[in-house]
Amino acid sequence: MEDGRERDGDGSEQPEQSDLQGLRTRVAALERDRVRQPRHHGRSLLAAVLITVGCLLVPLSVIAAWAADEVGDTSRYVNTVAPLASDADVQDAVAGRVTDALMTRIDLSTLLGDTAPADRPRLEKALGLLGDSLESAVRSFVQDKARAVAASDEFKTIWTEANRRAHSAVDKALTGSGGGAIELTNDAVTLDLAPVVDRVKQRLVDEGMTFVGRLPEIHTDITLVRSDDIGKVKTYLRVLQFLGNWLPVLALVLIAAGVLLAVRRRRALTAGCLGAAVAAGVLGIGLHIFRLIYLDALPADVSPGAAGAFYDIMTHFLQTMVRMVVALGVVIALAAWLTGPGRRAGLVRRLWVSGMAAMRSTADGAGLRTGPVGPFVRRCRTWITWVLVAASLLVYLLWPYPTGWVVVAIALCLLFLLAVVEFLAARPATGDREPAAPPA
Repeated sequence: MEDGRERDGDGSEQPEQSDLQGLRTRVAALERDRVRQPRHHGRSLLAAVLITVGCLLVPLSVIAAWAADEVGDTSRYVNTVAPLASDADVQDAVAGRVTDALMTRIDLSTLLGDTAPADRPRLEKALGLLGDSLESAVRSFVQDKARAVAASDEFKTIWTEANRRAHSAVDKALTGSGGGAIELTNDAVTLDLAPVVDRVKQRLVDEGMTFVGRLPEIHTDITLVRSDDIGKVKTYLRVLQFLGNWLPVLALVLIAAGVLLAVRRRRALTAGCLGAAVAAGVLGIGLHIFRLIYLDALPADVSPGAAGAFYDIMTHFLQTMVRMVVALGVVIALAAWLTGPGRRAGLVRRLWVSGMAAMRSTADGAGLRTGPVGPFVRRCRTWITWVLVAASLLVYLLWPYPTGWVVVAIALCLLFLLAVVEFLAARPATGDREPAAPPA
């Protein structure tokens, strides 16, 4: 019995020692967590600071990339400004400026006297059709010819070639350096219309105003941009142009560093991508608000239509980049959330898997068999998924100028391919059957 008591004592002591050891282990774990907690707080704070700074740099990065591309790429700049030649407001503004420049140099008192006798009847007939007042008739006549030139393919050629030859003019418009047909004077960006005046003079000569051909070369300009703060904007853009594409890289590195440093990396990635999308969206809204303020503050001698058309065409690529960043941020944040451990994300994934399985069962019931493809995809599903994600990322990086719609299209294509993989990898209700062995 003594041996029995000893055994009982030994048996009771072992659970007590086990419980005591478990309590010690838990206390030690709590002590370690308490010691590590300040370090985790420090990591989280630093990660939040890095992500916040990176998100704040996103709008500046978009502007810097826009300034670098518009200044450095001649073809892109020409393609950007080429549609302005077909804009009705720009054509009306050009025709008005050319008409004013010519009318200040045409002497109406000697108009018919200096006209060649052979051309006088044709000129009198043309002017007679336009009204009784000689001055208004001549102005209307000249303005019609100027509008015809501004609306012709000839003007489009003049516009395009002038901007191609004087590509440094955009540098003049953005940073105040360079030269060409576009000049920056008195807080205004102006375009010299001398080539257009020459074409209008030639048409007037062809219509009988031969004396117009003897007029000296006439220089006049149209104001495309005017602002009292253009000097400050010029300084800021010069800095951003110098930074160029390095600023977007810096913003991306800061956000990535914050995500890697965070304790909850998936949540940090989601927050960083949404923060970048929101920052870019604020820039897009700011561009629309600034447009209204800018057009409202224009002087009376500047055409609001032409200035608005120039603003829209020059910021078109900027708006495209804003939409691209917003779309990319939302897509990555959504992907990070869906692949996370959250309850709602898990529910979405289960619905996805069950939906694909139901489609697979329906297809099997209709006689569709995947053969050896199904088991192969099931075994290599992880590798296939990562290959598709890497291929989508490569397509995005190799796309010359991705837009928001390009990002959405790539994401939808990737989602479709993942659905195909899930469909092939889904195990049918009847199971995959090995092909029957051929008879001997």
